[in-house]
Amino acid sequence: MGFNVAIVGATGLVGGEFLRILEQRKFPVNTLRLYASDRSAGKKLSFMGQELEVEETTDDSFSGVDIALFSAGADISHRFSPIAAQAGAVVIDNSSAFRMDPQVPLVVPEVNPKDIHAHNGIIANPNCSTIQMVVALNPLHQISPIKRILVSTYQAVSGTGSNAMEELRQQTAQMMAGEGDQITPKAYPHQIAFNALPFVEAFLDNDYTTEEWKMIQETRKILHDQEMPISATCVRVPVYIGHGEAVNVEFGRPMSSKEARGILSKAPGVKVLDNPKDDLYPLPIQSVGTDDVFVGRIRQDASHPNGLVMWVVADNLRKGAALNAVQIAEVVIKEEVLSPSMRR
Repeated sequence: MGFNVAIVGATGLVGGEFLRILEQRKFPVNTLRLYASDRSAGKKLSFMGQELEVEETTDDSFSGVDIALFSAGADISHRFSPIAAQAGAVVIDNSSAFRMDPQVPLVVPEVNPKDIHAHNGIIANPNCSTIQMVVALNPLHQISPIKRILVSTYQAVSGTGSNAMEELRQQTAQMMAGEGDQITPKAYPHQIAFNALPFVEAFLDNDYTTEEWKMIQETRKILHDQEMPISATCVRVPVYIGHGEAVNVEFGRPMSSKEARGILSKAPGVKVLDNPKDDLYPLPIQSVGTDDVFVGRIRQDASHPNGLVMWVVADNLRKGAALNAVQIAEVVIKEEVLSPSMRR
């Protein structure tokens, strides 16, 4: 049985990953429709050896669609996701539009797949930095409940979009040519090449950024613990693809690094790379194009007897976005958690 699939935001970085992942995982596609803004309408994209034309997203785009994968920003999701759901599609939304809506499940399939059953037509895909952290922490959380999380992220520019990736290329070339004084930042308020920016997205009134607050709120929702103490500092670094995270976690009881490695080595979606003596630890550049969340530098927290410290890396465009959404769609199909129009 095949399914009629729509991708909204098909011409973006995550849209491209949607196409690759659907093809690589042999997702049961019957028909595939590609949507974007009117500026991108008419472009051709390749899927399964065919050239498909991108159409403008309209209110009439979702008739007959079974699964709609959205990655076009919160404004587009707010406007079109309810329309798609009303038309009978299961919407899997990669934006922040519905993540904290109590009526919308926020899902990482390795962590809380049963939450999918509560959907009313829309399922939210978490933030990229949240996804990789909870994939790494949940297997440990199941053995010894987490009492506190402190995380600092080192996030690639692809999280901002293709314009930021191009800006990093241009600024790097300017710096190498001795033209650093001619750099004019556009994607960020400061130069990103050879630099680190201690914020991701906008600042809130509490002096956290929206990215940091997403990690706090989304982790609590996914792990079903609204009181879990969490603090985050998110930093943008001059890396094209692959987010890194330094995670300090306090458990309810002491957990040795050996025990943690053993648990994580058997966890779905996790790959342990942890032998510092041989310079083996996760690197963002190695994560590009891969599906796993990589964990290494696992060690005791010198500041707390029940604490561990670890380094977590993943491809932010794949597991941090497109792959997680496709995995949600796979669970929807497997568990037959379909919209009424698909139950035939």
